[in-house]
Amino acid sequence: MRLRKKPDIHEKIRTLPGIVSLAEGEQPEGWERIFGKKGLLHVEIGMGKGAFITQMARRRPDVHFVGVERVADILYTAARGNVENPLPNLRFLVMDGADLAFGFKEGEVQRIYLNFSDPWPKRRHAGRRLTHRRFLEIYRRILSPLGEIHFRTDDGNFFEFSLKELAASGYSVSKITRDWRHEDDPDMAATEYEARFREMGRPICRLEAYAPLGTGAAPFRRPESFRRAES
Repeated sequence: MRLRKKPDIHEKIRTLPGIVSLAEGEQPEGWERIFGKKGLLHVEIGMGKGAFITQMARRRPDVHFVGVERVADILYTAARGNVENPLPNLRFLVMDGADLAFGFKEGEVQRIYLNFSDPWPKRRHAGRRLTHRRFLEIYRRILSPLGEIHFRTDDGNFFEFSLKELAASGYSVSKITRDWRHEDDPDMAATEYEARFREMGRPICRLEAYAPLGTGAAPFRRPESFRRAES
């Protein structure tokens, strides 16, 4: 079902707490400055309605959390849940995953969460998958040395694809499971999709990946291949 866009959505978003607005091509001066103090920086890419990252921010007040969502209407819904009691360690950013190198400085992020990302099952859409090697190269730039990616999906084919892409991109992978359960990692918050998948009897696959040492220093330019993949 196609989402119906809310009129003046970008203006409405700016009125909500925790929103970070960037002009096209602009990069923040640093997330420690935005949060007002030093701390670990964890980022969820494709946060949906924000259930996971909001729970994590409540559980870990010592960590800075940023929820990234490319669809402004969805981010608006997530940010509204933070209105009544705004969490000081939670921020929201409207941004496409292909542009993350403009939103975060090199080596600034300690952990990336990819929770039930769109698997884009058709082969011709493989470049849109958030674990495609082109995205993994972007994550490598913004992750600190040995920074982590925590990945969960209910799609077995997507999981196997991701394992191959991570290996080809030089990431180390651990804690691989094809039937992950909360009791295995009780500190991990649930997402809005997880309970639904459990009820459907669909096993959840999970892994942790660690970024290769060293990042390129050349200025980032969004590859033409991203635009082709999105067309």
